[in-house]
Amino acid sequence: MTRLTTAEKILRAAHRLFDSEGAEAVTMRRVADAVGITPMAIYRHFPNRDALLKRLSDDSFNSVAHEWKVRTRSPDLIKRLMALAEPYLDYALTHPHLFDHAFSVRRDDARRYPEDFRAGLSPTFNVIVDAIVEGMAKGVLKQDDPHDVAMAIWAQQHGLIALYRAGRFSYDEAQFRAFCKQSLGRLIDGIKA
Repeated sequence: MTRLTTAEKILRAAHRLFDSEGAEAVTMRRVADAVGITPMAIYRHFPNRDALLKRLSDDSFNSVAHEWKVRTRSPDLIKRLMALAEPYLDYALTHPHLFDHAFSVRRDDARRYPEDFRAGLSPTFNVIVDAIVEGMAKGVLKQDDPHDVAMAIWAQQHGLIALYRAGRFSYDEAQFRAFCKQSLGRLIDGIKA
């Protein structure tokens, strides 16, 4: 079994705190206590708390992007686009604090649309754009700006999740998941060629 480095232990402890209690819980003292080191020792690996939180956000984006790639290997482009909603929804409902920090909280280091997204700097968004570009090239989807179409799909799913988490749906989780899938299907039907 491979031993974790101190930086990996710090990230795991910070992730657990963040996931269970939110960003406010991720203090250098609490992370250090969880790892069994002094708070000052964390600064050898992360220059400040913001850098640690940014790393957690980046890891969240990369985790979601990886999950999207794994779940969306179908050669059927429409099935692939529909499947993209599942890991995003799973992540939002399973890890609400990390989801909010990664996707819903204003941060100075957050990627901005359109420039950062068009430059390919979002690992999650890139998965959607790649599928849309392929769909347009194969004539499955209407010709349009693939980045704008990807943003419309993402915004639709994100908006539904935000409304659900704010208590604006009377659905239980299974009903909400079914509604999200139907809603995405309607949107995709509108962009088919």
